[in-house]
Amino acid sequence: MTLISAGTMVLGDTVCRPGWLEISGDRVVACGSGAPPRGVDVDFPDGVVVPGLVDMHVHGGGGFSYGTDDPDEIARAVEFHRAHGTTTTLASLVTAAPDVLLAQVQTLADSVLDGVVAGIHLEGPWLSSARCGAHDVTQLRDPDPAEIDSVLAAADGAIRMVTIAPELPGADVAIERFVAAGVIVAVGHTDASYEETKRALQLGATVGTHVFNGMRPLHHRDPGPALALLEDTRVTVELIADGVHLHPALVHQVASTAGSDRVALITDAMAAAGMPDGAYQLGGLDVEVSGSVARLRERSTIAGGTATMDALFRTAATGLEPASDASLRHAIAMTATTPARTLGLGDVGVLAPGMSADLVVLDKKLHVRAVAKRGVWMAGRG
Repeated sequence: MTLISAGTMVLGDTVCRPGWLEISGDRVVACGSGAPPRGVDVDFPDGVVVPGLVDMHVHGGGGFSYGTDDPDEIARAVEFHRAHGTTTTLASLVTAAPDVLLAQVQTLADSVLDGVVAGIHLEGPWLSSARCGAHDVTQLRDPDPAEIDSVLAAADGAIRMVTIAPELPGADVAIERFVAAGVIVAVGHTDASYEETKRALQLGATVGTHVFNGMRPLHHRDPGPALALLEDTRVTVELIADGVHLHPALVHQVASTAGSDRVALITDAMAAAGMPDGAYQLGGLDVEVSGSVARLRERSTIAGGTATMDALFRTAATGLEPASDASLRHAIAMTATTPARTLGLGDVGVLAPGMSADLVVLDKKLHVRAVAKRGVWMAGRG
């Protein structure tokens, strides 16, 4: 048993000042507000303890990528993001040739089995060439039932989410096939109309992949996919709240109107996250990072993100003001609780008895001091 106390601790949806929790093995077994019931083992009197963060859309970081055949590279990317508070990772793959995609899926499936990542997200290859962003347009293709079956077989249950452009020929059948296999279907990198997007939602799609980015823009006579995704209360909308992909006012407006229980903040981070400016690759495409903004070298398209989840948490929790109880709750919802629920991960995203002992200790300015995953400290507790 380990008893932890902190000056501020968010338990469930309650901000406790102070608060405490008790860990046994890899689980939280008790928690509460006020003074702890006995002498504490670990004390953070000036700290803020929140649930481990959940990134449901990330391609790599720290110089490492999830699109690899090297399990060690996957583990090192996870380790980089864990140091920034991400205790649960859905590893995203970009568009690739069929044989390359299968090899990457098989490598990641082993990492899922080992508990390194929580699942695989296929962001491609079934995307719109008109809205492909930083995907290799030469490898985009329409959904093919044989390829889908091959990918599902190679993953052996490890694929948790797939992004599809619903206007593509064969998309309806693909959505139904993935839903039947228990895979979450997201709409993204799409030139779909409002009506085509509504059709995908009727077939079972439940996520909007980085809404507004990589999709037909909103128009007063042609509302497109964004409005269809935002107005459907069953849909979780991903937002890249890094100050580059979306204007902060838009992020605030969507979070205010849709609610933090429907918004998942994502990094969409590539290998360059946490690294110096310079040359990198994403899915075989050359990327140049300047001023921490990643762009494809040939066409200046933004190529994923370079932020980490702790930075997104700080943005959501503070804005221009010090963090309040309400803003802390909303930030935790958008960076932990909502993505965990969307992915069907029932034991993470909240600090409560019976949940996984995944927690992040922040200082007063909400910078990471320590991280625990399943009760094991992954960073210094200084």
